[in-house]
Amino acid sequence: MLVAYVSDERFVALPDVLLEFEGETGSFEARSRASGSVHVDLPPGTYKVTLQKAGFGAKSVRVDLAPGRPPHHFRLLSDCLLGYAWPKWVKAGEKSEFRVHSVEPYQLSLWRYGIKKEHIRSLGWFDEHGPRATMQITPDGDYSRTGVEWNKYGYANPHLHQYVEAPQRSGLYYFHAHTAKGVEFSFPWIVAPQRPAAATAVLASNITWNAYNNFGGRSNYINPDKLPPTPTVNARLELNRYTDPDSITYDSEEYAPLSFERPEPINHIDAHTEITDPIEGRAACHIAPAEWRLLGWLEQGHFDYDYYAETQLHDGTLDLDAYKVLIISTHPEYWSRDMYFRVKAWVHDRGGRLMYLGGNGLNCETEFVDPTAVIYQNGDGRVLKQKGFESRFHMRVESEANLLGVVFTDTGIMTGAPYRVLDASHWVFEGTGLKDGDLFGQASLHMRCPGGASGHETDKVSASSPRNVVRLAKGTNIDEGGAELALYDTPSGGAVFSAGAIAWPSSILVDGCVSRITANVLKRFLSAHSVSLP
Repeated sequence: MLVAYVSDERFVALPDVLLEFEGETGSFEARSRASGSVHVDLPPGTYKVTLQKAGFGAKSVRVDLAPGRPPHHFRLLSDCLLGYAWPKWVKAGEKSEFRVHSVEPYQLSLWRYGIKKEHIRSLGWFDEHGPRATMQITPDGDYSRTGVEWNKYGYANPHLHQYVEAPQRSGLYYFHAHTAKGVEFSFPWIVAPQRPAAATAVLASNITWNAYNNFGGRSNYINPDKLPPTPTVNARLELNRYTDPDSITYDSEEYAPLSFERPEPINHIDAHTEITDPIEGRAACHIAPAEWRLLGWLEQGHFDYDYYAETQLHDGTLDLDAYKVLIISTHPEYWSRDMYFRVKAWVHDRGGRLMYLGGNGLNCETEFVDPTAVIYQNGDGRVLKQKGFESRFHMRVESEANLLGVVFTDTGIMTGAPYRVLDASHWVFEGTGLKDGDLFGQASLHMRCPGGASGHETDKVSASSPRNVVRLAKGTNIDEGGAELALYDTPSGGAVFSAGAIAWPSSILVDGCVSRITANVLKRFLSAHSVSLP
């Protein structure tokens, strides 16, 4: 009879896994089939199940098996190097535990990522007396909902807990792990200030990082609502996004949570990478590696900033009223309703100034289940199209254009191009030498959609934008899909500047006009000057 399936950390079926079932009625042996399925005739009862497969960590678990129950989902973790800090976001002076999976000795060090990568300190070599004792295990079932629970088993000795105190300087930090055989892995750590120290706050888009993280077999793009009943054998032959030409990624009203408590392979940065190197790969161009370029540019220009996680805006750690300027960048796609209205009130009612240096921002509401997991409230995409909503956020709350001045549209998606100036007389273009009709933003480190600063995903002014929004430039992407550089102010003295493109921060270090425009806006926003002045 079918009793179980076996899959890896990406929910890919594992064939030829040896399984031993030990219970009161005896001992039984089975081997998983090509689909990962396990068929064995067992009397009902509780069994100790031991699993072994070359290249994966062995483990033993206790499972209740009985006729009529759904098949159990065993999960094995491949022999590799992975890690994460928990919590992933802290304030200066607080502690996080580093949780690393390795099947051989590894060395760990801490670095700060600014205009230069700064080595903070070495944390030492880690190994154990037992064989493969630095190997982690993952829970069975869908742990993308609940977290991987690393360091839960085998770390009972209080003297062996692996805690690191956050440095006093706020910023983006990375742990670098490498083994004696040369395997390496790095993972980010967001350190907020103990108390506000600068006039500018910068948000890491860590809710978006989590949305794109498919560790465990689910992200907000792969199996977003729940894990399917069977593991994947061939994605191109089985997943709707590849097999159904009319597929809509979001076709459900209910979505299972996605936990932050998972490693994020998509945020890995090779140890040799420098800040002006091209951003290679599919994922890196729109998450932490790209956001690092903006932080480096701020430090290069001597703009002080305090760094926060988006989750720290949601939980109230970030006091907006302590800052003149808030910067969000690259791809801040997912926000909670509390975050949105908190920032909107700060801008519209209390004179806050928001710089949105990204694209496809605030496009979908997230709902926190608890501090460790969120539900991405995508809704049914068919309803979105039928009823003419501008975004998933609009469908549940209001169009984000009410705050950002712009909203994402599909036109121009996955292309890169420079911007064309629409109003060169505006103060935003001071010192650039640009004239109406000139192009800027040709240079870019963005290698997924190369071609310019208006790229990857782009936003435009819409019917929901404030009436006084000003279009300053437009990307030259195909199908009139270029990002619209936009600005508006509020009666309270607040203002919003929107770049409208994911690729903007990937150009900021290598394109002089993108750099100068961003600096002009930041300096004006930090000053007491009215934003509406010519």
